[in-house]
Amino acid sequence: MHELSIVKDIFDTLQEHYHAKVEDIQQVQVTAGLLSNVQPVLIQNAFDAFITDHPYYQEMELEVRVNDIIAHCDRCHKDFPVRYHKFVCDDCGTPSAHIVQGNELFISKVIFKQKNH
Repeated sequence: MHELSIVKDIFDTLQEHYHAKVEDIQQVQVTAGLLSNVQPVLIQNAFDAFITDHPYYQEMELEVRVNDIIAHCDRCHKDFPVRYHKFVCDDCGTPSAHIVQGNELFISKVIFKQKNH
């Protein structure tokens, strides 16, 4: 299950960049393209399993956003959505494998808890 290793990498990245504040993180948003083969429900399950073993993360939430596949047509120079894995421009019918969006996987946002003064 590669989702567990992805979740471990997410926490390693959070620890590396926010080590002193990692316990103050309320929510982590992850953006995954359809071509990354990330299943949001499996990422959520792996996330829930991970925080069970790490009590100081218990209140942290995960949100996974999935990006559609977008390709670029070299002939008419337009971006187009890829539907049903058909990499063919809607406007001119030219095949294209120039992917603009859809294979990414990254932490897109980190939200911290509000501190009471």
